Amino acid sequence: MITIRRMEGRDIPEVLEIDRSSFTLPWTERTYKYEVEENKAARCWVTILDDRVVAMLVVWIILDEAHIATIATHPHHRRQGLGSRMLTRALVSARDEGA
Repeated sequence: MITIRRMEGRDIPEVLEIDRSSFTLPWTERTYKYEVEENKAARCWVTILDDRVVAMLVVWIILDEAHIATIATHPHHRRQGLGSRMLTRALVSARDEGA
């Protein structure tokens, strides 16, 4: 079963694994903690499959615009539409907030 929900602090270790396997300059643990816990503009999302985080996304809502800060899917779960589903959910949510 696939679940798309807001990222929580407990997701950060798995999110870091996805980030490190996807980018040459990954974000730090501190950066993700800031985005999840403090950044009022951030909307952080994860896709869960079989109780594991398999995709992550950070969107910033700035005034009436949604900015994709980062998005990635775990290499073993790419090309399955998981990131696209999460992005769609996040953008609909951003639109509902006025972006």
